[in-house]
Amino acid sequence: MDARDADFKKELDATLQAGRDLGAEYESAFVDSFLEKIEQRVDSAVDRRVRRQLAEQQMVVARGASSPSGPDTWGDRFGFAMVTLILAIPLSAIGVVNAGLPGLIVTWAGIAGVNAVHSTWPWRLRGREEKTATDWEA
Repeated sequence: MDARDADFKKELDATLQAGRDLGAEYESAFVDSFLEKIEQRVDSAVDRRVRRQLAEQQMVVARGASSPSGPDTWGDRFGFAMVTLILAIPLSAIGVVNAGLPGLIVTWAGIAGVNAVHSTWPWRLRGREEKTATDWEA
């Protein structure tokens, strides 16, 4: 527990005690005031986190990346898979016409190989090790 949490615990205890001392009619006002302070604390933490993430995204874009999410998005992977499957149809026909079953096997081995290389290519891994602990800081 850090100092801010200890301060809030003390403040909560004081709020509840003051509410007990002054009676039930004032207790809800004290609790509402305390909850408002908690809400302000949460809002400021969220604002800091959002500003930090926006600044990080702007840095990524400024460094020359095409998008803040990087090259490894679901849409890129899906698009590449769809293109290879569409191209697989005429390539399979060409392989079967020219070499029969071995031609079809070689064609599909090539398609699987291209997809495997694309999914493990080093440029896709760049930036993953740059994660920081700033998301966990308050």
